[in-house]
Amino acid sequence: MTALISCRPIGCDEIIQRTEELCDVLEDCVQGGASVSFMLPLAHVTASDFWHNVAQSVAREERVVLIAENDQQRIVGTVQIILDQPENQPHRADVAKLLVHQSARRQGIARQLMTQLDTVARENGKDLLVLDTATGSEAELFYLRCGWMRVGEIPRYALNPDGTVTGTTIFYKSL
Repeated sequence: MTALISCRPIGCDEIIQRTEELCDVLEDCVQGGASVSFMLPLAHVTASDFWHNVAQSVAREERVVLIAENDQQRIVGTVQIILDQPENQPHRADVAKLLVHQSARRQGIARQLMTQLDTVARENGKDLLVLDTATGSEAELFYLRCGWMRVGEIPRYALNPDGTVTGTTIFYKSL
């Protein structure tokens, strides 16, 4: 077990420099069954393209990417907050892609990422956060334990990485 030594936002250049580490986390989570928009088998080029697109969005100041590093300064987790919202919703943000490498789970990393995300949201003038997650997943229970409010469920919303259908549960959190 490795200790978490930092949880912080990273910029566009660092995302590009550390794409391989970010791909490793994403690929591991998808292999583990996480319903995070990707299907099996997840090609490395697909994961790499995803992170390059995220880097461009960060450069446009549309989102913030947070990473969690272990004591070897290796990325073991990440989450994103999407700040760019419609004109009539300047007070809210979407949370996306909370990912923790399977080898680093059950160490409080996801909770630390979400705590730091709350801080980033406040710093950016956001007081309402929204997210969705696969119904029945461990993530659903995690968000409930973190104080998120369950709004409801949409059945048959998406596919799991293995192609089975899953619903999605919508959550919000007031800051």
